[in-house]
Amino acid sequence: MKDLKVMQKLILLAIFSCLLVNANGQTAVFSSAFMDYQKAFPKFNDASSRKIDTLMKQFEQKNLEWPAKYIYIRSFKYDSQLEVWVRNETDQPFKLFKTYKVCALAGTLGPKRMEGDYQVPEGFYCINEFNPKSNYHFSLGLNYPNASDRLLSDSLQPGGDIYIHGSCVTTGCIPITDGQIEELYVLTAYAKNRGQDFIPVHIFPIRFNVKKSADYLDKYLKDFSEYVPLSNHLKSVFWYFEKYHEIPVVMINRKGEYLVDQEVEDAARLMMEGKKVIKPGFVKKKRSQTDVDETEIPVSVHKLPVYPGGNAAFQEFLQKLSKDMIRYLEEDQHTAYIQVEYVVNKDGDILNPRIVKGGNDELNDHLLDAFEAMPKWTPAIRMDKPVPMKLKQTVVVEKPH
Repeated sequence: MKDLKVMQKLILLAIFSCLLVNANGQTAVFSSAFMDYQKAFPKFNDASSRKIDTLMKQFEQKNLEWPAKYIYIRSFKYDSQLEVWVRNETDQPFKLFKTYKVCALAGTLGPKRMEGDYQVPEGFYCINEFNPKSNYHFSLGLNYPNASDRLLSDSLQPGGDIYIHGSCVTTGCIPITDGQIEELYVLTAYAKNRGQDFIPVHIFPIRFNVKKSADYLDKYLKDFSEYVPLSNHLKSVFWYFEKYHEIPVVMINRKGEYLVDQEVEDAARLMMEGKKVIKPGFVKKKRSQTDVDETEIPVSVHKLPVYPGGNAAFQEFLQKLSKDMIRYLEEDQHTAYIQVEYVVNKDGDILNPRIVKGGNDELNDHLLDAFEAMPKWTPAIRMDKPVPMKLKQTVVVEKPH
């Protein structure tokens, strides 16, 4: 109730559409007009013809599907890095495609607050412009000043024209090499053309999980304590993404301050403390059990139960299941061996699947859902009569190398 009252007092000036699109999977309607415009420029066609093959090979090497439908970009000022994350379904976590070196830097840590301060912004933005005829080779415009910046920055001259671009020069932008901006431009153009109308770009002061960087930020904030609230919100979003590879929704209040859910802050705090975090919204399912007379289950049978289509079909089911379960592995889990016990009754129904060992709460919950949803089997046979049979099956879930 307390949280509800707090939320009722907030004036929602903006829900960052570039974040909300990724969180909820809502995107613009597909249109070829954008790509037709890009292809009107020989420079874009030349970059595409040179980069698409190498991008496809890089995606294949990392077991990623080309072209990416959803892209998320993170930039770290002090660490001079720009990450590109991709996914093709909204119910999948983002996967890291590549980290580029930011090859020039202007200003210091802290947000941009006025025109001519040479500062790179810090906060939550999205790409709102594709410029194939940029003076800096190619450029991707960011929506600075966003709704927060318009309240907190100089009201008359907040500045603008912030881009990710080539040429390795800057007065407040994020420059990478010409070859890298060609890759990034083509990659984001294909996502835009597939319907991702707002591509989120988060700009952080540092990598919060690098001690040297964290120490530098702490020293900076002692002299500029007014930036502590912004830094803390950026830190929460950073750690939340580190854990789940999903983007939380960020809002702002009447003062222009960023707001994140308490769940995001709690998850970030536990991550920083090295404690196990259960994904917000995940509730372990309560499962009903069917009474099974264990005395009716014979020690041996003349014919084992058969999955529809035989053993080959069952192995295909297990392989697909293993692949589907990868998304539920915890970040520090590379492989999980989960043993499932279940009963195939004399009618061929699957009863009471349970996890004997392995996995984690969320993975196991989804695994049991899949076993409960299996179609009827051909039951076991003993003395020419169908009988129930208890089976155990190991499912191996492994992240690709």
